[in-house]
Amino acid sequence: MGYVKIIGITGMPGSGKTTLASYISNKLGIPTFSMGNVIREKSLEMGYGLSKEGQRKVVKILREQGGKDIVAKLTLEKIEKSNSDLIIIDGIRSPTEVDFFSKNAKIIVLALHASPKRRFFLLKKRGREDDPKDFNDFKERDKLELELGIGSVIAMSDFMIVNEYISLEDLYREFDFLQEKILEAFEHE
Repeated sequence: MGYVKIIGITGMPGSGKTTLASYISNKLGIPTFSMGNVIREKSLEMGYGLSKEGQRKVVKILREQGGKDIVAKLTLEKIEKSNSDLIIIDGIRSPTEVDFFSKNAKIIVLALHASPKRRFFLLKKRGREDDPKDFNDFKERDKLELELGIGSVIAMSDFMIVNEYISLEDLYREFDFLQEKILEAFEHE
């Protein structure tokens, strides 16, 4: 496999990562790999189900057994099977994961930012089993994400889109505006 180019999407829960990743994937005809899906698959495989508590236990076990970059390693295994030289990773959460991907590929990090109020609204609308049921649950999840280092990944990202008070079409337009710059950035990395 040649050197892979990764558009790594990061952002707090509910910021629009998966929505944007799907749009980019369809637009550019490239595969998306979700780090959250890797965790959900492992959680089911290990018998913990899809509850947020089960997924947190699985992440803890995986990290104890395989190190802080284990989810990145498991994601890279899936990427290597794809034979694609440009891919999207949805859900990079820690500087350790960015470092791991940097050693194995060219990575450009695109951060999505939205206020807590907006993200809570979007998560309630999404309604996945592991989404927060109330605002306290939401704040607790944010706290855990920040402890993983997601704030540092967002702060050090190469590009950022603010997903606040905009429509889906506006979100897509924001990416369209950045697309050429993102693809050019791979040549200068």
